[in-house]
Amino acid sequence: MSLGNSLFRARKKSGLSQEAVAERLGISRQTVSKWELDETLPDICQSRKLSALYHVTLDELIDFDLEVKEIEEAIDRTNEETQKQIDWTRMWARKYPILASYQQEVAVEEYAAQLRGQLDRLRREHGYSGVDAFLVLKDILGRLWTEEQKGAAR
Repeated sequence: MSLGNSLFRARKKSGLSQEAVAERLGISRQTVSKWELDETLPDICQSRKLSALYHVTLDELIDFDLEVKEIEEAIDRTNEETQKQIDWTRMWARKYPILASYQQEVAVEEYAAQLRGQLDRLRREHGYSGVDAFLVLKDILGRLWTEEQKGAAR
């Protein structure tokens, strides 16, 4: 996504018009328009003011993705009790049907025993809590997934 598009989406998410942004920054509406059309770039001082105005970090402003931002906000708004009520496997199975059917094809307990061993090892060797061990293992699997995807793209 271009910086201009990121600026446009962040402004829209904030509910501001180009005129309102221009007024708050002491610039012309045309300048805001040129930024959003990728004709010019805001300088670092203006970028800092934009990030404050749009309530995002500079990094988020540079790579603003409305869909990701909305998901992050939804997760932040969801309390732990509600999260426990969600059947995450069923939810993800909508996008990845294998999650609804693999139990009939895979020796789940065999794999679970191996994973339990890895969780126990993380707890024992690093002193992680149960939750932290799960999160570390999840992150390792996520990294493996990313590496697989990069390898498949070659």
